[in-house]
Amino acid sequence: MKSFYFVVLILSMLGFTGCSNNPYGDSYGVADTRTIQQVRYGTIIKTEPVSIEGEGQVVGAIAGAAVGGILGSKIGGGSGSDIAAIGGGVLGGVAGSKAAEGISRRDGVNLTIKMDSGETIAIVQEVNPSVIFQVGQRVRVNIDGNTARVMPE
Repeated sequence: MKSFYFVVLILSMLGFTGCSNNPYGDSYGVADTRTIQQVRYGTIIKTEPVSIEGEGQVVGAIAGAAVGGILGSKIGGGSGSDIAAIGGGVLGGVAGSKAAEGISRRDGVNLTIKMDSGETIAIVQEVNPSVIFQVGQRVRVNIDGNTARVMPE
């Protein structure tokens, strides 16, 4: 049974840390290397702070439900233990989902950019503390399919 607890603990940790890559415009994953990106230039005409909601709530809910169910099953005996396990699973699932949401929520910025071509676009990306975008600032937009990164020019 101890190995089961260990597996639940490891899966919970992976769920909370597995997606913690650098989301800033200055970091690239292995899949991004050796790909052709279109480069466009423009000027920022508006910046808005936004919250970027995480997508790890499902993993958090499953891990929380498993841990809550295990802990709940230790309470009482017989049918009382079963009820406690179900209650622990439900409460653990809710708590795990909220914890994962809080861990994965990030500050972002919605950048509205007037491109040199005349087109106006908006891109949301995570805030990079070392790069503060300003209205009127010239930027480079790297486009790869349906994704884009905004970098100072």
